[in-house]
Amino acid sequence: MSTNKKIEQWISSRKKRLDSLQAEELYPLLIRGDKQALSSAITLIESTHPDARKESVKLIELCAQVKSKSWRVGITGVPGVGKSTFIEAFGSLILEAGHKLAVLAVDPSSNVTGGSILGDKTRMDTLSREENAFIRPTAAGGNLGGVARNSRDAMLLCETAGFDVIFIETVGVGQSETMVHSMVDYFLLLLLAGAGDELQGMKRGIMELADTILITKSDSGNEKASELAGRAYANAVHLFPPKESNWVTNVLTTSSVSRVGLEQTWESIQRYFNTVHQSGYFDHNRRQQNSKFLKENLTDLVLNSIDADAGLKAYMLSLEEKVVAGELSTGRAVDLLFQKYKAFLQG
Repeated sequence: MSTNKKIEQWISSRKKRLDSLQAEELYPLLIRGDKQALSSAITLIESTHPDARKESVKLIELCAQVKSKSWRVGITGVPGVGKSTFIEAFGSLILEAGHKLAVLAVDPSSNVTGGSILGDKTRMDTLSREENAFIRPTAAGGNLGGVARNSRDAMLLCETAGFDVIFIETVGVGQSETMVHSMVDYFLLLLLAGAGDELQGMKRGIMELADTILITKSDSGNEKASELAGRAYANAVHLFPPKESNWVTNVLTTSSVSRVGLEQTWESIQRYFNTVHQSGYFDHNRRQQNSKFLKENLTDLVLNSIDADAGLKAYMLSLEEKVVAGELSTGRAVDLLFQKYKAFLQG
């Protein structure tokens, strides 16, 4: 068979697969835990094609009926801290405990590669072959709003497919941490001992979000430094304001190679969820997240619709130039743009 013929067959089969991404067909497969259907469903929600968007809305509405109580865990840390090695080892422990684990990646810096998880997936060789594990990047769509929407919908799809523990991994640099924190129940921060204080300002902000701080790579002669770093961070977190959940951030030293600290990390997560379920904070936090996401989606919808119309976009840019030049106040510019937008909606 010629190369051109093979390419034509591949294109035809891919088109046929994409055409078959219908909500009514995917939903029952998701309920049965079909991982191939789950991959197809995530592809559907990431598509920007109008027909695909309609089907994805239908699918999400169906999946929203499932009412899953899965544990959503955010995992972050600067590059080199050992996130993928940790997820591989810690994920295996969670599978051994009888759970189903989904790993989703968030990397708003790249809408081409899909994020660091594409490389991580090859490093998570053992985990990616497990029947009860699912590893997938979530597309950025070029903006954090796109990441948030795709990631939240992907979590819902994973929950519908029966995954009861979901990891959301971030690259650990920038605004994505705050965004991920707003969609998970529990937030893990991975840090290295002796990594220097050049990122201290960023570290402080992320540390306040963390429910548990893990000092990684506590092996191969690095045990003492990790122990000292753990004590320092444990002292630091007590200076932060109390969390709404009343959970006190704890600090653990871990080694993904020797599995030191992994059992304690899992015990900490279990203890947290037992606590917040009993206090009612779990449901309260989910309601707050849903309300915030509604408003953020509305903001994205308005901005995207303005950006999509040449006239509105040009008008917004002209107002922006006047604001920057000090010729117009921000408040007045917003009022003018809003009036223009209302007139646009009314036709």
